[in-house]
Amino acid sequence: MRQAQFIKTFVAAAALAAPLGGRAAPFECLIQPNQIVEIRSPVEGLISKVHVQRGDSAKAGQVLVELESSAERSAVETAKFRSEMTGRITAAKERFEYASTKLGRTKELQKQNFVAMQAHDDVQAEMRVAQAELQDARENQNLARLDHRHAVDLLNLRTLRSPFDGVVMDRMLNPGDLTQYGTETKPIVKLAQIDPLRVEVVLPVEYYRRLSLGMTGEVTPEGLGGQHTATVKVIDRVFDAASGTFGVRLELPNKRGIVPGGIRCQVEFAQLKPPERRLPSPK
Repeated sequence: MRQAQFIKTFVAAAALAAPLGGRAAPFECLIQPNQIVEIRSPVEGLISKVHVQRGDSAKAGQVLVELESSAERSAVETAKFRSEMTGRITAAKERFEYASTKLGRTKELQKQNFVAMQAHDDVQAEMRVAQAELQDARENQNLARLDHRHAVDLLNLRTLRSPFDGVVMDRMLNPGDLTQYGTETKPIVKLAQIDPLRVEVVLPVEYYRRLSLGMTGEVTPEGLGGQHTATVKVIDRVFDAASGTFGVRLELPNKRGIVPGGIRCQVEFAQLKPPERRLPSPK
């Protein structure tokens, strides 16, 4: 919140100070990472490995942190073994096939009056029980497969991966540290996405109807030189009445990572003409 307020105050003051001459002068702006995330663990555990250091690049999906997971790996192996067990299904299938064959023979014998009706009913009930046992064995195997999938999901929670391509801003915990669950706990790694970057600028309200989404601006980072083309992505529709300004966000491609985040800049809109100043009519 403090950083956001600083950005707003800085660019608003710069916007008010920008001259309104024959062409739109460059406006002061700030280049920020597209997003910053703090990597925390969704479960409590002992940190086993941290694969990145401050300043390292990280690819989307790259493993950043591993928690100790020997118990979870054992649970996965046990669940996998149970999901692949076929003994109960095979035995139940054999009993069902035997009961079906026995029932067929009993029906033939009953037609010839060699078997009483009670015997036929007993064999039929035996076949139904065998059929129910086979169904139960199959359902248990399906349940074991779900248990295996759940165990794999729990194991995956102990491996933290990068959500995007970015750079490591800071590393707060190390192997051997205990990580806690929750948003108020200390993060393990802080990660910033710097491709694309976002450029925040505040303009006087006079420019509001002269600006449009998709318009481009030339951004010059302070102290680095060079111009980079950025595209207008957001135009605020709620103004700041106290300063008479509105916010604009541009997107700056940065595939090679040559432009750092967190730096002041100037942006100039070639398509943006300054508002006309009307002189008071003579009385």
